[in-house]
Amino acid sequence: MKSKGINYSKMRCPYCGGTVVFRSADGIYKDNSQGVMLYVCSHYPECDTYVRAKKGTRIPVGSMADRKLRCLRKAAHDSFDQLHRSGLMSKQDAYRWLAGVIGAPMSEAHIGYLGEYYCQLIAEESRKLMARLTAGKHEAVE
Repeated sequence: MKSKGINYSKMRCPYCGGTVVFRSADGIYKDNSQGVMLYVCSHYPECDTYVRAKKGTRIPVGSMADRKLRCLRKAAHDSFDQLHRSGLMSKQDAYRWLAGVIGAPMSEAHIGYLGEYYCQLIAEESRKLMARLTAGKHEAVE
């Protein structure tokens, strides 16, 4: 996603409407030895909503998410990443597939911007595709 023209200082929490603060992940992450920075809802911890910034920048890696959505995004990424880490697909082919599943251009195919429905869909479809690719690989060997 392009960040050009976005005024991060005017971001609002999509859950409670609170202002968003750019701050260290200290006190949110158990271990912040990497110096991670976050955009955090000003009502944290009552509103447990935040998004990580790309290392060394103020650019968020996705949209603000509560605990449930962060867990769904992690599950989607874990399943999706197996597609290319297994060597059964290239990373580019995996992202092309992802774009097709969510009906978006490749430039917008980022799990960090997806909502609950698409995260669940990606996790499920990734597992199905991985099973088909793995089965096909075993059939080719036999």
